Amino acid sequence: MKFLNLITFILIVFFKTGNVLCNQNIFNVNNIEIIKNPGFSNEQLTKKAILKGFDELKYRILLEDDKKKLLNLNYSEINNLVAYYQVKSEKEENRQESNKVNYNIFFDKDKLYDLFFKKSISYSEILNKEVFLLPLFKKDNQIFIYNQNYFYDKWNLVTENSLIEFILPLENIEIIQKINSNIDNLISLDLKNLFKEYENKNLALIIIEDTGRDKVKIYLKTNISDNEINKSLQMQRENKNNEKFYLQIINQINKEIENIVKAQNLIDIKTPSFLNTTLITNNKNNLVELNKRLNRIDLIDNIYVQEFNNKYVILRIKYYGKLSKIIKQLEKEKIILKLIKDKWSIRII
Repeated sequence: MKFLNLITFILIVFFKTGNVLCNQNIFNVNNIEIIKNPGFSNEQLTKKAILKGFDELKYRILLEDDKKKLLNLNYSEINNLVAYYQVKSEKEENRQESNKVNYNIFFDKDKLYDLFFKKSISYSEILNKEVFLLPLFKKDNQIFIYNQNYFYDKWNLVTENSLIEFILPLENIEIIQKINSNIDNLISLDLKNLFKEYENKNLALIIIEDTGRDKVKIYLKTNISDNEINKSLQMQRENKNNEKFYLQIINQINKEIENIVKAQNLIDIKTPSFLNTTLITNNKNNLVELNKRLNRIDLIDNIYVQEFNNKYVILRIKYYGKLSKIIKQLEKEKIILKLIKDKWSIRII
């Protein structure tokens, strides 16, 4: 009788929703602000919010080349991707801002997956959005690191609404010494050695050389998700106002780094992976709590019960992306996945 109750319990926990774990946090776009123009109907406002939300979603999770693949989508096709939306009640708004409406748009994960599959699009799920960045300014044969460095002073004033959180290191004598020791070959600097205090972080060293001519040379040296990616570019000086031009440089570098970070965190839905793992069922709450926590992980698509008895359950988890990323997400949810004697075991803490 106890075993029959266990069977019933497992079926309820893992098959109640068709065995699909549905969590769409990464595909939610919140706080979309729409201005109510006179004569606009609620339907027109909602249309604007959905289009604006879809643009924001594309910016957040897609590479530039993949965004272009969706340019021909019409409103009807975009609207079909929406699971539901919420409108913030006007009663909660400040009276002086009563002409503004806030929307939360919840896009349907499965429908987006179908679209991305058909269009051969990989999307990016960025878990670590911090980049520790140091811009070096080279001008008149001098290198400015902290002092008199326009880019160091202004970087975060320009990047407040960026997808990436740029963190500029505080003035550090060791960093100054290492840069000065390699003044003739800055490109050869080892980022991990340069930023020792930021171990296991995303790192970027930017060298901006203004020769006073028509073009400014820029070199990006980055270590993102433990991969070294370097890139060089030039920007044409179209604006004689140095400050405006320098702000354009910061914006362009931001875009380049955002694209690098996205590229290092791509999820290819055409190539899912599977993981078989054992959960020791020492109490029923293990199953309930595990299922609840797994539901909060976007990269986990399905979970199947392969075998069970009154001592353990063998689960088969379908997921996307790298196993290392899944393990980090599990740890975030206080789920421990370990490989013991060539077999994976899972437990909650």
